[in-house]
Amino acid sequence: MGRRNSQTPAFFHWSAPMNAAVRPVNPVLITGLTYLMFMMFAMTTDAVGVIIPEVIRQYGLTMTQAGAFHYATMAGIALAGLGLGFLADQMGRKWTIILGLSLFALNSFLFAVGDDFLFFAGLLFVSGLAIGIFKTGALALIGDISTSTESHTRVMNAVEGFFGVGAILGPLIVAQLLITGASWKWLYVIAGALCTLLILTAFLVRYPARQARSEPGVNVSGLLALMKDPFALSFSGLAMLYVGVETAIYVWMPTLLAGYKGPAVWLAVYALSIFFVLRAAGRFVGAWMLARLAWTQVLLVSSGAILICFVAALFGGKAVAVYVLPLSGLFMSVMYPTINSKGISCFRKAQHGAAGGVILFFTCVSAVVAPLAMGAVSDVFGDARYGFMLATVMALALFAALLYNRLRNPAAARLNALNAEY
Repeated sequence: MGRRNSQTPAFFHWSAPMNAAVRPVNPVLITGLTYLMFMMFAMTTDAVGVIIPEVIRQYGLTMTQAGAFHYATMAGIALAGLGLGFLADQMGRKWTIILGLSLFALNSFLFAVGDDFLFFAGLLFVSGLAIGIFKTGALALIGDISTSTESHTRVMNAVEGFFGVGAILGPLIVAQLLITGASWKWLYVIAGALCTLLILTAFLVRYPARQARSEPGVNVSGLLALMKDPFALSFSGLAMLYVGVETAIYVWMPTLLAGYKGPAVWLAVYALSIFFVLRAAGRFVGAWMLARLAWTQVLLVSSGAILICFVAALFGGKAVAVYVLPLSGLFMSVMYPTINSKGISCFRKAQHGAAGGVILFFTCVSAVVAPLAMGAVSDVFGDARYGFMLATVMALALFAALLYNRLRNPAAARLNALNAEY
């Protein structure tokens, strides 16, 4: 019963007690669980743009202060990604995922008992820690079920597609709650209930065993060495630029379009939902595109289209922004999962958890600093438009970096060499 079929990939095998029946690993079920995890937490993180205007009204806050609802979560994810990303490599994918999901569920239910801004901000920070734990476990798991670096990128885009679905559901749920007179905080209780179901599923699912490795995984001391790796830093830098541009949309676009009185009032109302719909649809299309086109080419064209959208919004004002900013979601769709996947794929599978954690850390630093800077600039000059000027500069820097990446493709040699490990 414990013997392996030599023709079956090693990562589909599990050890089990001699008196226990060995259930085969179901890669479809494993992948589905990963998809649902991303969808569940996106319901909360990407609904913040709809929640912030309500928080400003409810507690009488400035844009910078209310932005703490976003900053707190991202700070928690950043700290967990850097300080706890190695858990996925040390204690295993399954228990890392279950630990993070359990913390997230318990923390989410606490929203029902509070009614204080600082209390909620504290809960959001803990929520970020939980997301950072189970997300790095999930990112490492994606490496386990992938068969090549190209496969890894396609799976990552599909996973982020489901994240996009959650990003659509979250704002819609908040909008419905507010229409019925209920508080936005019940979104987190709903997410906690869904998370509980995922925990039960995670306990029952049989995970793929990690392949034997010739070197130890990364621990806390090894993170410093990993962070000095030029590929880890380069892809982290790309992720930071992209996330800075994206947060301008889902954190501040509703505020920018507030008070719009033109012919597309309905579009202004649903702009964030349309952005998320296009981003989700684009991620599924992105998985198809990456199977046919070079990833460097896809990223360059997409970043150029994003830059055009932001420049048009900047010079055309709200009358143009109401159309082009939601449209930018279609071009943003493929950016982050591809950058993240290629960065993680530059390392051996034994390091995927830690590598994913490092990139996640820098991603979340940007997700804190960029919208904070945009909010501060907007407060100083009295208009959200000035924050989008800063976002446009970041979009230009991202395009320039990806133009260099397309022309030189510095990661090609390492990615090709590591394909042999899959």
